[in-house]
Amino acid sequence: MTEDILEHLNSRARYLGPDDEQALSVTRLNHWRLSRDEHDIAWLVFDQQGTSANVLSSEVLGELEELVRNIREQAPRAVVLRSAKKTSFCMGADISEFRDVTTESEVLSKLAEAHDIVDSFEALSCPRIAVIHGQCLGGGLELALSCSYRLAIPGARFGFPEIQLGLHPGLGGTVRLPRLINPVEAMKLMLTGKPVVHQKAKKLGLVDDVVEERHVLAAIEAAIAGDLNKHHHGLKDQVMMSGPARQLEARQMRAESAKKAPPEHYPAPGALIDLWENHGGDTSTMAEAEMESFARLLQTETAQNLMRVFFLREKLKGLSDADAQDICHVHVVGAGEMGGDIAGWSALKGHTVTLFDQDPDKISGAIKKLSELCERKHYSSAETREALDRLVPDFANDGAYKSDLIIEAVPEDVDIKRKVYEEVESRMKPGAILATNTSSIPLNELARSVKVPERLVGLHFFNPVAVMPLVEVVTHEKLAEENYARARGFTGQIERLPVPVSDAPGFLVNRALTPYLMEAILMLDEGVPAESIDRVAEDFGMPMGPVELADQVGLDICVGVADMLRERLDSTLPESPDWLTELVDRGDLGKKTGRGLYTWKKGEPRKSQKADDAPENTLDRLILPMLNACVACLNQNVVESENVADAAMIFGTGFAPFRGGPFRYIHHRGAEKIHSQLRDLEDHYGKRFEPDKGWQKLIRA
Repeated sequence: MTEDILEHLNSRARYLGPDDEQALSVTRLNHWRLSRDEHDIAWLVFDQQGTSANVLSSEVLGELEELVRNIREQAPRAVVLRSAKKTSFCMGADISEFRDVTTESEVLSKLAEAHDIVDSFEALSCPRIAVIHGQCLGGGLELALSCSYRLAIPGARFGFPEIQLGLHPGLGGTVRLPRLINPVEAMKLMLTGKPVVHQKAKKLGLVDDVVEERHVLAAIEAAIAGDLNKHHHGLKDQVMMSGPARQLEARQMRAESAKKAPPEHYPAPGALIDLWENHGGDTSTMAEAEMESFARLLQTETAQNLMRVFFLREKLKGLSDADAQDICHVHVVGAGEMGGDIAGWSALKGHTVTLFDQDPDKISGAIKKLSELCERKHYSSAETREALDRLVPDFANDGAYKSDLIIEAVPEDVDIKRKVYEEVESRMKPGAILATNTSSIPLNELARSVKVPERLVGLHFFNPVAVMPLVEVVTHEKLAEENYARARGFTGQIERLPVPVSDAPGFLVNRALTPYLMEAILMLDEGVPAESIDRVAEDFGMPMGPVELADQVGLDICVGVADMLRERLDSTLPESPDWLTELVDRGDLGKKTGRGLYTWKKGEPRKSQKADDAPENTLDRLILPMLNACVACLNQNVVESENVADAAMIFGTGFAPFRGGPFRYIHHRGAEKIHSQLRDLEDHYGKRFEPDKGWQKLIRA
């Protein structure tokens, strides 16, 4: 929320003085404030106690029920619903309340109570006007939909992310949204879970107007007077709500949804489509069916695992040290694919960034990619210009003198990195941090190349930086705790998720990913088609198969990391086949060169749809080495816990989210069974499948 909004709320809150409280019949509860101003408008301010953002909990809704009765008795001209939080209107329902609910009947009971409260708010006889800033998501949007009007402050974002939790809206959203806007657009909003910004929300009819803060009072009066042009269903929208039209659209929706979310793994999209197809023409039946469908979905393993993933994300956010001294100026050395993207993302998130490289074309490429990123994120021209202004080309490496954080992102060669450190260390100001984006070189080795090892930290980003939310924050023997905390804090500043890992070859993610990728390479060498291998992994739930992923990462990087791990850690890791080495030597590195294990066109691999089925044990050959590496990392204290390891693999590799992470999968399938299967694979294929000693701890647990 801007300071303008805070000032406006304070200006409407004259009741805060004791005389005004008595005169204006103020009601103060833990999470809400209700008052009436001199224009006979009731101001209902949502300000959840002890939190930085509002969520709808049972206690919050219970207080709202009390206030609705109060408003009904006072009969004001209108009710204005606002949030007192700085950055959001409401982030949705408090899903933690559903974690301990064990039966559908319990869920239905809680939902019915919540529905009654929101319905009673909607039934107030006076106009209800929601003034929305920041994030308005899930249950928060459902509450806003119960209002007569919605006014958006520029920058507001609206969405139903429940589908990402294996659910669909459950507080009347499936009823109210298609009734308000084009029903197909409404379904798209709920099926994708993607938020829309204020401009799109206005175009859809989700909000009635977009107003600057200084014009809010005038817009409220216009709403009360009926002078706002409300969105109404046209003839086409009405036709789309008919039974035959819903059936036709539902068929198309199922086909599109299944491409991205296989129904055998993700039942929520299909349940939502069924709900709309079967009950979309009857409001009361739809509301009842919505609650029943939500309650069923909540009991599924997918929903339980996806909610766990949500809390894992929150756990990683909590590992970002918010109390650490802020990083303001970032200097990036190396404008290649990773360095340029790190610089661009940091600038996008508000940092001043200087970018050094001896090749001007690389710097110009980084600037172009930032401009394209702003466009994809629907930044305004002013916002794009500000982001580009923060990314400063630096051909003299002078940014090292004034930066708080220097990030080295040059090739994986110790000698090259050593030269970078020699140059920048003499320029670093007191208190600055030196970070390396190395994906494989141990920090203890790099620390021997710097004068002040206490300030060297690992910040291992994943490609593409703007998409992959994870950053491995790597410690080593001499790193100062203060600098480690600042590095974790920086990841939070740029809205990435930190995973603290100790210094070890490949850290966590690459160590677990490499045997997965290399086993796929060996299967290619055996003559198994690439498409067949990838299909098995995708059917398991991976976002892409290992062959496609190897091309995406870069075959040169895959080979380099595998060679490093083989040399430093695991001599049983298989050698790269000669044909793979030849591909790398001639520059066929995958997606970035247009040719690798696949041929790439317009950023997509060309795949045959007629490949034979893969051998029966393909899945275990791919997945079990990855699980084995995760167990080894936990056993060797590379990562602190199963939860952190699960989060890292989900957000760093895309490990099937609906399975809850590698360790969740291990416990579900059975550690002893997997250990036995690894032994069988070891007997058949060799020592690379030998179970790590850490399995015994899991079996005994």
